[in-house]
Amino acid sequence: MVKMTLIARVTDGLPLAEGLDDGRDLPDSDMYKQQVKALFKNLSRGQNEASRMSVETGPYVFHYIIEGRVCYLTMCDRSYPKKLAFQYLEDLKNEFERVNGPNIETAARPYAFIKFDTFIQKTKKLYQDTRTQRNIAKLNDELYEVHQIMTRNVQEVLGVGEKLDQVSEMSSRLTSESRIYADKAKDLNRQALIRKWAPVAIVFGVVFLLFWVKTKLW
Repeated sequence: MVKMTLIARVTDGLPLAEGLDDGRDLPDSDMYKQQVKALFKNLSRGQNEASRMSVETGPYVFHYIIEGRVCYLTMCDRSYPKKLAFQYLEDLKNEFERVNGPNIETAARPYAFIKFDTFIQKTKKLYQDTRTQRNIAKLNDELYEVHQIMTRNVQEVLGVGEKLDQVSEMSSRLTSESRIYADKAKDLNRQALIRKWAPVAIVFGVVFLLFWVKTKLW
């Protein structure tokens, strides 16, 4: 059964549309939505670049496709046929591109195409019951195969992003510390120069003062 549907721009992870009633009867729906946001974040950084992938999370599976720099994602029960999940996403992709294609890149605010929910809800109803003649025919359609689509675990996928965050954090910390060290080094060099040349400057100053006084007296 289809539980959740979200559409986002891959380049920056901006959510473009979602099924508005998704997650109402779903335990821990907030946790799964956070996982979706993390997946979109990874995709925006160029991680998990496969254009088709299934990601297992608890009793569910995220299925997504990427086309035209847009990610179409749905979360289904593990028992829900993978083939139907991806055909559902293909239907969403085709309609979303047809209706909103020219405006996808210029969208500036989250859920700019929230009206697309109407089509999401209508299409989701068609795919909910796997026993309908229509869906049985789709399952038997040999022209659409999903055997080559990779399946991974959500912790494995998100772990890549967490490691990148740690590396980024460490890099930022090292950069900050190196700047502090450089500033301290400049201060120490300045103090060393002052200690080295201050006595010479004082001697020259005294000599110049004496010379000036002597000149005035003459």
